[in-house]
Amino acid sequence: MKPLLLIEDDPYFSRTLSRVLTREGFCVTVVANADAMPQALEQGVPDYAIVDLKLEDSSGLDLIEPLRQANAQMRILILTGYASIATTVEAIKRGADDYLTKPLDMKLLLAALGEAPPTEVKIPDEPMSLRRLEWEHIQRVLNENDGNITAAARALGMHRRTLQRRLAKRPVRESDSLLS
Repeated sequence: MKPLLLIEDDPYFSRTLSRVLTREGFCVTVVANADAMPQALEQGVPDYAIVDLKLEDSSGLDLIEPLRQANAQMRILILTGYASIATTVEAIKRGADDYLTKPLDMKLLLAALGEAPPTEVKIPDEPMSLRRLEWEHIQRVLNENDGNITAAARALGMHRRTLQRRLAKRPVRESDSLLS
């Protein structure tokens, strides 16, 4: 069995994903937050890690470096329901091997783990919609301000509460998005 660390704060999703991965030959250790990760690594350093981007108390991006330090050869995947180009680029810069969006396609996940042949990525013929471009711009500005809502709102020329409301909504998922 191949050791895999799953860092996911949604208990239903982590339980389901854990079962599926176990059937695929992985020995899955599940932790619900960043604080539990060091304990899990003490019990055994895995060859694979799947990390949720938005954990309840932290960002999954902050866990990439300690995971990489624990095992330089570890295959690290970031998983999110709030995909943006800015966070994708940041995850890869920090050392993640891949970045996948929810809802999850198991064929893509297994390919990202290196356990299935890679699937062909279809690039859309149409450009992104205006709503999706706005979402991407907000994410980029937020990322440039290290997640500081007040500073990002100031840079975007909008009220902090307006930005918070926009961020509370899920990203636009349209067929013309590169990430959908």
